[in-house]
Amino acid sequence: MPTFDHSKVIVIYVLGGPGAGKGTQCARLVEDFDFCHLSAGDLLRAEQNREGSEFGNLIRTCIREGTIVPMEVTIRLLENAMTAALEERKARKNWENGAGRFLIDGFPRKMDQAIAFDEQVCLSSVTIYYSTTEEVMEKRLLERGKTSGREDDNIESIKKRFRTYHNDTMPVIEYYAQQGKIDSSKSIDEVHKVSSAVVNDVFEGKYPQKAN
Repeated sequence: MPTFDHSKVIVIYVLGGPGAGKGTQCARLVEDFDFCHLSAGDLLRAEQNREGSEFGNLIRTCIREGTIVPMEVTIRLLENAMTAALEERKARKNWENGAGRFLIDGFPRKMDQAIAFDEQVCLSSVTIYYSTTEEVMEKRLLERGKTSGREDDNIESIKKRFRTYHNDTMPVIEYYAQQGKIDSSKSIDEVHKVSSAVVNDVFEGKYPQKAN
């Protein structure tokens, strides 16, 4: 039995390669629809730096090597973050009586993660996949690396992340391919318009929850 009732809690997976524009588009959707944006990568980076974390060294090694953190760790962090958000926002419109709406960015990275999250935490409503070329993503990441301070925004880590993405995450994307695939090579405003249309379809019930 999942922790959260998917009839009340909307979960939208947001996928795409490193630098595909997931974070930029999620920020816009948060403004428009009052989502809680949870970045799996941000949660992992925060956990690796949290004093006393039992997972810190493991996460640090995975991030440096561009490999995937064990799913039990990522799923636990996401579930904890969702629980906290539901409690913090319970007095707000759209979040009353156990309702909530989440954009989960950069997750699931592998099929076993998708199945485990749907079964244990909350059944997802739809997956938005931002598609662009590796050349565009590399250019964006190297530009971001000038100011981000992220240890994985360098050419060596970027290449490793691309390999992991193609080997492990593409099967997930292919599984959800009939859902919201968006060309993120276009302008931010154009991509946002299409993204908003997918979200509106979710709220109108046009995307039935996908059972695994």
